[in-house]
This record gives sequence, structure tokens and C-alpha cells, in this order.
Amino acid sequence: MISGGYPYAPLLQRLVYVTVVFTILFTDIVSSPLALLAGLLAGIFVGNPFPTFSAKASKYVLQIAVVGLGFGINLHQVINTGLSGLLYTFASLLLTMLLGFALGKKLAVPPKLTHLISSGTAICGGSAIAAVAPAIKADVREISVALGVVFILNAVALFVFPLIGNALNLSQQQFGLWSAIAIHDTSSVVGAASRYGDEALQIATTLKLTRALWIIPMVLLSGLLFKAGNTKIKFPAFILLFVLASLMATFIPALAFVIPAILFAAKKGLLLSLFFIGVNLNMSTLRSISAKPFYQGLLLWLLVAGSSLALIYFL
Repeated sequence: MISGGYPYAPLLQRLVYVTVVFTILFTDIVSSPLALLAGLLAGIFVGNPFPTFSAKASKYVLQIAVVGLGFGINLHQVINTGLSGLLYTFASLLLTMLLGFALGKKLAVPPKLTHLISSGTAICGGSAIAAVAPAIKADVREISVALGVVFILNAVALFVFPLIGNALNLSQQQFGLWSAIAIHDTSSVVGAASRYGDEALQIATTLKLTRALWIIPMVLLSGLLFKAGNTKIKFPAFILLFVLASLMATFIPALAFVIPAILFAAKKGLLLSLFFIGVNLNMSTLRSISAKPFYQGLLLWLLVAGSSLALIYFL
């Protein structure tokens, strides 16, 4: 990887970075997987000239994009499909945590790291890990390893899930349910579902953000389990804004003429956030992930993805 950091990064790093950003913004040739892949390749082989900016942008641009996507959600349609999805997500959350603890014990993964990986898999990836970590007083290395495991599996899911969905001829509703349950981070859920279809995107986004509400009881329970007092809950405000956007789109018909523009901008923001996420990955991050935690995260993810797919496909 080319060395150098902001603001004195080599010209090639800046040129690659800016070129990809402009390509995403001003052309239609970049899909969700390509945006993430471009970030991964740039981060590993060229380097990230703006690491601080990319880290912040990956978070905030994604949140803004998700709120924008809320304007594409019709709550009347969600009500018709949401109950079964909520039941699936609750059952999978409980099962995921139990399987995660069992795998962590079997593989002798430290308890706090086991809890972080399980929470990230059960709820919403990096957001859940970031919220739970202070509650259990996890150290920096435990947090970075858990985030690294989740990040790698998210990248795989973004490419693989649409291929599996097409191979099995899953309906839009089935794929939306499956991606919301079995993919960790909101960014990869939205990316995979948007590649599959607009209806899948609506269902997946709504259920994934509803799933994120479980951060609140998870943080409280985590503090009790690890006896970490004075636990403070950091509830993602963008979830409330997403709900507000959905309400406005559903009950204010006058917004119909601006909604297409909002959705276009939101999808561009999603692509940018995926690139920013990818470009933050480097070889040191990969080296920080030891075998056992990765095996735990991989096995847990395969079990959750496989079992949820079977239930959705056959029931």
C-alpha cells in the first residue's frame, strides 16, 4: 500500500479517491457492490488520504441517506407485510444471541468479544457494537476486532445475497425479509436490497431500522450481564427521522413531486457511504482479526443466514 496521510498524502491517493467520488456522484455506472469494492481496493492497495473524513462521512452520509430513503416507504404497504417480518426478526435476534454465546464458549473467545460479535450479528452490525461496547466496558482492541469481523462479512453479503436471491427466485418480499434478518449493517442491507428491487428495498430498510430499536434493551441487558453501572443508551436519532420521513411521504400527498429527487440523492449518498466504509479498511485492520473470533462470527452468520433463508423460502 502507498504510504502517506492527510494532508500530505501522495497525489495518486487523492486522485483515486476524488475520481471514485465524482464517478459515483455524476454517473450511473457505479452499483452498490462496485462502490464498496472500489473502496476496498483503494483502501488496501492505494491507501486512504483522508481517513478522518472518511470515517465520519461513512457514518453521517449513511444516516442522511437512510432518512432520505424513508420518503420511499409507504406505511400502508409496510403494515401489510410488517407483522410477519417483526416476528422473524424477534425470533432470529433471540436465536442469534444464544448461538453466539454457545459458539464463543466452544471456541474459547473472550466473553466481551463474544458479546460484541453476537450483538452486532443479532441487531445492526457496527451500530450495535458501538452502542453495546461502553455498556460492557470493552477495550479498543475488542471493539476493533468485532467491527472488523462484521465489516468483512457485510462486504461478502453485499455481493453474495443478490446472487442467491436470484438463483432461488426469491420474491421481493422474501428477499427484503431475508436481507433485513441476515445482513449485519444497515448499509449492506440497503445496498443488497436496492440491487434486488425497489419493493425489497422498502421492506428491508423498514425492518432493519425496526430491528435497530432493539439496541435499547440490548444495551440495558448488556450492562446488567457484565455489571457495568451507569449505562447510558445512545439511541440512533436517524431512526426517528426515518420514521418521520415515512409518515410525511404516506400522509402528505403534496410531497409527491419532490420525493423522486430526494430518493435519487439518497441512493447516491448510499453509494458514497459504501465507498467511504470500504476505503477505511487496510491491512492492519485485517491483521487485527484473529482466527477464533472470525470463525465465531462466520459460523454464527452462516447459521443465521441459512436458517432464516430456509424459513422464509419454505414457509
